[in-house]
Formats: sequence, structure tokens, C-alpha cells
Amino acid sequence: MCGRFTLTKDREEIEERFEIHIDPTMFSKTYNAAPSQTLPIITNDEPEQASFHRWGLIPHWAKDERIGNKLINARAETLTEKPSFRDAVKKRRCLIITDGFYEWKRSGANKQPYRITLADESLFAYAGLWELWSAPDGRDVPTFTIITVEPNGLMKPIHNRMPALLTPETEKVWISDEPLEDVLRLLTPYDDKEMNAYPVSSRVNSPKNNDPGLIDQNQRTLF
Repeated sequence: MCGRFTLTKDREEIEERFEIHIDPTMFSKTYNAAPSQTLPIITNDEPEQASFHRWGLIPHWAKDERIGNKLINARAETLTEKPSFRDAVKKRRCLIITDGFYEWKRSGANKQPYRITLADESLFAYAGLWELWSAPDGRDVPTFTIITVEPNGLMKPIHNRMPALLTPETEKVWISDEPLEDVLRLLTPYDDKEMNAYPVSSRVNSPKNNDPGLIDQNQRTLF
């Protein structure tokens, strides 16, 4: 599962890394991105700019937008089988822009939050799916979900799933018109030698907390 992540880099750095334009009136850094928030992604329809979608996929056929609360993640192994995802994986793939994510390691009755990044703490992207849902009141609601895969060696002691990270090369393929069977092969656990994990404060447990102190290293959870 991936239920929180970060995007702490400057807008200009993100634009250069992904070769996109980001509307400065829409963008803000986040140290604790959470489901239901509106966040920047790159869709296959508009790969030259960041689009702002709500986290929690609402399938185009849904009757109630509350389904999005349950669809913040999509398992890579069943994308072509689940009604919520099988159309989107063929037609509406996206990149979720990030520089790290949080996961919680259980220890007895307690959970220690960790932040997981690339080894150099640089920007990267998750593989995702997007939708544009038409609400009964006429609103168009753009949404997305993050695809998850089996954990790599770094993640196994922390959690039994991890987001599907992409490399700069595979990012372009994920949102391309390549055959579906080829793009699905990209959904594998990321090389654990290229990643790092460290404990952070339990303040990250609340999405109300969103400040640079959340990503400080060597913090310990206060229970």
C-alpha cells in the first residue's frame, strides 16, 4: 500500500526533470500528501504539463464519488481483471510526481513510520492510472490511483507492498502507446540498492501536519 508521499522539490526543478510545465498558481510543496488531496500528475493525454487530480480513483462508471476513498492504490497483478482499473490501464495511464513516500513498520502494538526515497533523494515517479468522472451535479472530477507491487529487499521488513517506481526511461514508456503487455512488464519492484529508508516522527500520522520537520532523519516515534 502507499497512503502518503512527499513532493518537496522546487517547481522549477520538477519542470526540468520531467520536461513539463507546471501552473505556479496550482503548485505547492507537500511533506505529507494524503488521499483526497489534489496533486500534480502527468497523464498520457497531456505529457507536456502537470495535471492536478484528486488522489483516489473514481471509475468513469461510478455512481458515487465515495468509491475513490477505497481506490487510492491498485495492485499491479490484477489491473486487467478489476472492473475499476481494466479500462484505465489500457487508455489512461499516468505518472505521479514525488521524491519519497511513507510506510509504517509494525512492532508489537506500535507502528514506526519510515520515509523511503531514492538513494540520492532525487525526484522520481510512480506508475498510476487516472480518470475523469462526471458527477451528477455536472462537475468533472479528475482522479488518480497509485499502482503497487511486491516489496523489494528494502521494503520487505517494513511492509508487504510498495508503489511501482519507474526510471526516467520507463516513465516515457508507461505513458506511451506501446502495447499493453509491454508496459505491464514495467511494474516490478524497484532495485533496492538504489533506495534508502529512515525512521521519521509519528507526526506524519496526521495529514494535518505538513511541514519540513516531517522528513527529518533519525526521528523516533512517540507513542
